[in-house]
Amino acid sequence: VCGCKKHKLTDEAVERCSVPEVPKEHCGQRIMVKCLSLKFEIEIEPIFGTLALYDVKEKKKISEDFHFDLNSDQMKGLLRLHTPHTAISTLARSAIFSITYPSADIFLVIKLEKVLQQGDIGESCEPYMVMKESDSSKHKEKLEKLRLQAETSCSRLGRYRMPFAWTAIHLVNIVSSVGGLERSDPDSDSERKGHGTWNERKKKGFERMSVGEDMCNFATFRPATLTVTNFFKQEGDRLSDEDLYKFLADMRRPSSVLRRLRPVTAQLKIDISPAPDSPHYCLSPELLHVKPYPDLRVRPTKEVLEFPARYVYTPHTTYRNLLYIYPQSLNFSSRQGSVRNIAVKVQFMAGEDPSLAMPVIFGKSSCAEFFTEAYSPVIYHDKSPEFYEEVKMKIPANLTDNHHLLFTFYHISCQPKQNTPLETPVGYTWIPLMQHGRLRTGSFSLPVSVEKPPPSYSVLTPDVQLPGMKWVDNHKQVFNVEVTAASSVHTQDPHLDKFFTLCYVLEEYSFPFRLKDCIISEANVEGELKASMTGLRGALLDTCVRFLHQLLSKLILLIVHPPVIAGQIVNLGRAAFEAMSLLINQIHKNLEGNQDQHGRNNLLASYIHYCFHLPTAEPAMPPTGGATPAYELPIQYATLSRTTARPSTLHLARSKSISNSNPDLASTPTSPDEEVQRIIGSKVSSTSNTNQMASDRGCNRMSAFVDSATFCSAPTRQIAKKLLHEELALQWVVSTSTVREAALQQAWFFFQLMTKSMSHHLFLSSRIDLPRRQRFPDRFVDDIAALVGAISADVAGRYHKDVELVERLNSSLAFFLNDLLSLMDRGFVFNLIRSYYKQVYTHTQNPSSLTALRMDFTRIVCSHEHYVTLNLPCSTLSPPASPSPSTSSTTSQGSAFSSMHQDQGVASMFELSVPFRQQHFLSGLLLTELSLILEPDGEGVFFLHKKAISAVHSLMCSHDADPRYTDPQVRTHIAQLYLPLIPIVMDTLPQLHDFTDTSPARGRHAPAMQDDGDPDNGTISQSVAMAIAGSPLPHAKAPNFTMPTAGRQCSSLSAECSRTLLVSFLWVLKNADAALLESWVSDLSVLQINRLLDLLHLSVSCFEYKVGTTSGKKALERINSLTFKKSQDMKARLEEAILGTIGARQEMVRRCRGTKRSPYGNENVRWRKNVTHWRQNTDRLHTQSLCVCVWIKCCVCVCSSQRCCLRRTQSCVLTCVCVCSATAAAVWALSGVKPPPPSTC
Repeated sequence: VCGCKKHKLTDEAVERCSVPEVPKEHCGQRIMVKCLSLKFEIEIEPIFGTLALYDVKEKKKISEDFHFDLNSDQMKGLLRLHTPHTAISTLARSAIFSITYPSADIFLVIKLEKVLQQGDIGESCEPYMVMKESDSSKHKEKLEKLRLQAETSCSRLGRYRMPFAWTAIHLVNIVSSVGGLERSDPDSDSERKGHGTWNERKKKGFERMSVGEDMCNFATFRPATLTVTNFFKQEGDRLSDEDLYKFLADMRRPSSVLRRLRPVTAQLKIDISPAPDSPHYCLSPELLHVKPYPDLRVRPTKEVLEFPARYVYTPHTTYRNLLYIYPQSLNFSSRQGSVRNIAVKVQFMAGEDPSLAMPVIFGKSSCAEFFTEAYSPVIYHDKSPEFYEEVKMKIPANLTDNHHLLFTFYHISCQPKQNTPLETPVGYTWIPLMQHGRLRTGSFSLPVSVEKPPPSYSVLTPDVQLPGMKWVDNHKQVFNVEVTAASSVHTQDPHLDKFFTLCYVLEEYSFPFRLKDCIISEANVEGELKASMTGLRGALLDTCVRFLHQLLSKLILLIVHPPVIAGQIVNLGRAAFEAMSLLINQIHKNLEGNQDQHGRNNLLASYIHYCFHLPTAEPAMPPTGGATPAYELPIQYATLSRTTARPSTLHLARSKSISNSNPDLASTPTSPDEEVQRIIGSKVSSTSNTNQMASDRGCNRMSAFVDSATFCSAPTRQIAKKLLHEELALQWVVSTSTVREAALQQAWFFFQLMTKSMSHHLFLSSRIDLPRRQRFPDRFVDDIAALVGAISADVAGRYHKDVELVERLNSSLAFFLNDLLSLMDRGFVFNLIRSYYKQVYTHTQNPSSLTALRMDFTRIVCSHEHYVTLNLPCSTLSPPASPSPSTSSTTSQGSAFSSMHQDQGVASMFELSVPFRQQHFLSGLLLTELSLILEPDGEGVFFLHKKAISAVHSLMCSHDADPRYTDPQVRTHIAQLYLPLIPIVMDTLPQLHDFTDTSPARGRHAPAMQDDGDPDNGTISQSVAMAIAGSPLPHAKAPNFTMPTAGRQCSSLSAECSRTLLVSFLWVLKNADAALLESWVSDLSVLQINRLLDLLHLSVSCFEYKVGTTSGKKALERINSLTFKKSQDMKARLEEAILGTIGARQEMVRRCRGTKRSPYGNENVRWRKNVTHWRQNTDRLHTQSLCVCVWIKCCVCVCSSQRCCLRRTQSCVLTCVCVCSATAAAVWALSGVKPPPPSTC
């Protein structure tokens, strides 16, 4: 419970907003699959493999394809003519798959392909099913013939593939301890490695499906090496994904039809294990190097991009612009001519010329990294083939209307014939990628042209029947293809696309602009933009979350820089604020599980902390001619927000002021205003960073928000400029109905956004050096006051309607005022706090509930970094002009305790008087709340007691742990802020838990006063109390005073709360000025002194060591019975020393005469070494005389010098006796004597 904690513990006073996680790329549970070897009974030709994950229940492919090549060098040599260059990225044999939603229905599907040859799939598989290498002598001639045919096919048809075989692995059988060991797949032999259990390294939990958590935990399972022996022959007419899902579902049945088929015998050895956190030599899905990557020549491991089965709500943090093409089926049954062995060639075209085919298609295995074309596998003699091919493309960010996908259909001649080409084009079709500024994705049914398309075809769709063109089957839709995108550039949502497009039109001032069927001009752009902002609520939530950073940045840009259209400023602040409020509220409602302990959505908090930036400069006019200059801004695209550069010397890692006692901090601020620089958070680098920047990211997927960008294209016109915090405050104050309610629901977001905007503004405008009263204009200060007053009224008035909302609103307001103490005039902020208290105090309904809200509010506000300085610990109690006058902005923390304590009314320092609460404003609030909650007749319940006491205790712990407050003089000034706690605890004494013995003679429930001469009296006598209090007549016998004979009231505080309160009380006694304490005690009444001593005795009883065993208790009771008289004698001697009734000389004479006998007998044991009573007495652990010097340092010296303790002398020459009863504690604590060292005790 120290002040350096950055997150909230239970009832902790030093409470900070938890620092959100750095935005990073989404990762599910990751498994690594290593392909070790692939062997067939005969080796005659190269075989190529593909891995992918499928979810049978969702009927979805949940990963992209991973291609691997396990052929020998001899087999690879057959294709050297077609692959002259092999990129090392295509040699990968291990892949890392990510699974966000683990399920018992996930299969790892393995597909094998071979080089195209004459004959159907069955004929190609037959040799592998019937021939064995062991029978090579028997089939020698046939094997030689097959090898010769394969060599001929590889040299002539090496670029084409045909389906061969497939199999699947049920992953749940691998990862579960039961399924992996007992219910393994019948088609695989599991060989368990003896490496033990893989350690759990993932911190996030993932959703579990119908089976148990252990069975679907892909993050922690034993690595397994599997040998897959049986493959199923591919069926030429059943290659679609729908057929595959039926096969996979059938595999789970005991009587599987597939298992009755004759398999293709092979041995595929693979290793499946949880992926390490930081794998070496890893490539991202874009083939970028993921650190650590120490050697570029090592065979890499590829990360396989996941296609989650359901939505994943994670914003884009890295640049990604991938396109996936899935040809599905083709119907050429009515096509005339020799059209049977059909291959589909896919190209990404930047124009209509054949030379404009772009090399953006990823290579598969053992080939070049990128190609300009890709071919689908060929089904032999099939005029209506089905396809399962996946074509992966890395498309450019800036697409135009001329970019399109071109599909060319070829008939492949498998047999070499004279005057017959290898490829014969039999059809063409295309898909324009951009339409009305949007990327076209989805499923397409396209007609196929028999002839080559005419010029300018790319701007039209093939659905348009151009004159003079011949179409297959009379322009019917005969080709089905699906196009999907994984892009951080294109939203693929009409509502977001319209909003971003209109923002682009305004930024570039490109009027008129055609948007679908509407022409955007200066006259209607304002209405269209407002309508698009209203339409954002209709966008899919997952799309809004993926583009959350860009979306919020655009809305903020419209608020800060309202556009100028036709010379008029168009105020879009209200519409943007409304859209932002509704969007934030929608995200919060639908993502309730992604929140911290204060109800803050982590996605939104990370945006403010790491991504938000304040536009600093007005865009310049475009240059009239010449080359475009390079601007020092990040690269951006039409849908991305512009960001600005900021000095790298700031503390970019933190956006809130945190305690200097945090050991993670490298330095301590020299002034309270240095907090502003720490509140300034990290700026966001655009997600459109270059590939090199993306390749430098670490394997922990931290995004580019901690990096910096350097260049950007310039905006094209000047626009108006406003300050975000001023606009937010204004729009919030004037908002009504739905918008205000949405803003209240997520008040924390707008408060933090305003705070960061204010800190950015102070830093960037160099206003941080101005006096606090001059930093912000009066209109903004008035808006803040009105906003805080309105929200305070909501907190007080709506508690009985919506408890959760009010609690969230209360803590959000407290954190906001905590931040304002670092930015604005502190007197003004204290007035805001006082206005909050007035609003809450005026409502009498649910007093205990409102007290809890006030306590939470006070605890958060008092958690400020400079809480001690804000309380002015060195000032006098003269009432200031404001609740607490602001300290200078340049006053250093070190000089806060330079002034000396001045003489003032001591009694007022121990009271919660008006001067005390005005001078020490925050501590006065805290102690006042504590006093009200601890009132015996109050309605405080257990949770209120614990909340208030823990707040005070935790603050003291933070002071103790703070390295700024190690100096004793500083501690004395801090303890001065808590002096009223002493009388508060004294008044609470009847409510405290009783830690003392329950025996009638020594218990605290016995009558508080008995005759002074009673030696069994457990309390101090009146004469001794008068002597301690400094009575001028210490020897006089004063009349007896009485205490309530009914004993203490029944305790209302728990033992835990009482112990915590006593610790806080002792901390104040320990650190307070001894002279000040002595002066205060001298003015106390006898009743108050007795109560103080009783409290000290209770403290000793609370923290003393207590033996827990029964035998130990009996032993102590036996020792106590022997030493009871000695204890009473020691007490009498102590009283005589205090009262001065016997001097050192009389004591010496009495000892010499032997008038004082040992309680163990008549003989003096001082000279009898064989008697061990004294040693036993010294070694014992007495529950009444345990030395608690650690707590109170209560050593009392009884010696020949009368009242030496009261005279503050250290010339004691006789035995120093450590007596830790309440009497001895009072003697030391109240007389100010420096105790002897503990070794003397």
